[in-house]
Amino acid sequence: MYYVYIIFNDQYDKYYVGQTSDLDRRIFEHNNKLTVYTSKYDGVWELKYKEKFETRSGAMLREKFLKKQKNKDFYKGLIGAHSSAG
Repeated sequence: MYYVYIIFNDQYDKYYVGQTSDLDRRIFEHNNKLTVYTSKYDGVWELKYKEKFETRSGAMLREKFLKKQKNKDFYKGLIGAHSSAG
């Protein structure tokens, strides 16, 4: 399984979109400054959204689409729709 995820840093009001096969490890890396982009920011990166994919190529296509959005309102809407879908 592969995951596309959105994490959020409340201290800097920043979102980050990524993909991985090990979500727990990747969140750990983000919060311990072991990644290039998110290591620039102090504070906690919290998982806000995830999607599961059977293939890495599927996850990479979705990640690319989400990263192109570069729009906080789009991410907030996606996260809100996901959390209310329960």
